[in-house]
Amino acid sequence: MTTSLHHLGRRTALIAAALVLAGCGAVGTRPAASDIHVMTSGGFTAAYNDLRPGFEKASGRAVKTAYGASMGNADDSIPSRLARGEPADVVILARPALDALVAQGQVMPGSEVDLVRSSIGFAVKKGAPKPDIGSVEALKRTLIAAPSIAYSASASGTYYETELLKNLGIEAQVKPKSKRILSERVGTVVARGEAALGLQQVSELLPIEGIDYVGPLPAEVQRVTVFSAGVATASKQPDAARELIRYLNSPAAAPTIAKTGLEPLTAR
Repeated sequence: MTTSLHHLGRRTALIAAALVLAGCGAVGTRPAASDIHVMTSGGFTAAYNDLRPGFEKASGRAVKTAYGASMGNADDSIPSRLARGEPADVVILARPALDALVAQGQVMPGSEVDLVRSSIGFAVKKGAPKPDIGSVEALKRTLIAAPSIAYSASASGTYYETELLKNLGIEAQVKPKSKRILSERVGTVVARGEAALGLQQVSELLPIEGIDYVGPLPAEVQRVTVFSAGVATASKQPDAARELIRYLNSPAAAPTIAKTGLEPLTAR
């Protein structure tokens, strides 16, 4: 019980510090307010889910969330959701996709804030032998030997299918046995045994039960993605949206973000 109270007190202190640093004012003084609607892509989801309850408690605002890929035309991707006019105050997704939304008039120019850097990694079904991906040559051998490979329909998967395999010189051998996963985590597919190897953002693999994380892509072929937040042009409460973004980018949020396999780009 003493340990639990200690952790609760520490968490409360972190939340209060985050809100003060974000310019939100004193905790507990805000009147009841409207819901904030957030659309977030998978790369930031684990960190966001851990941070959201603290913001709700301290701000007095409920946060409603829709999840989807940063790019692509799947029904639940963020671009598709916005195109349908689903409510959104804050969008969190890969920076290139955010920039595209700004250009399309879906996100307010100047509202963009970089939150984290995210790397790509591999996973196998829990208990399966972990293949060697410690060097570029080892990665090539592993991909050629794998009977099946699952990859995402978002930023990491786009890199895999359009650049990585070509650069490794193994596209003809590997792409036919690779499956692009829509509207589902790659790790979930691997956990069911439907793919021997899965590639996705590390932060999207780590929370999945039933898999073992193998490791990141070698540095020479790694693709780091910056995930960023912006205020939707259609937001009915842009000030509250900016408040949430400041909270997610605050120094107090950084330890929680780092635990999910991301590198926080904390405001200074």
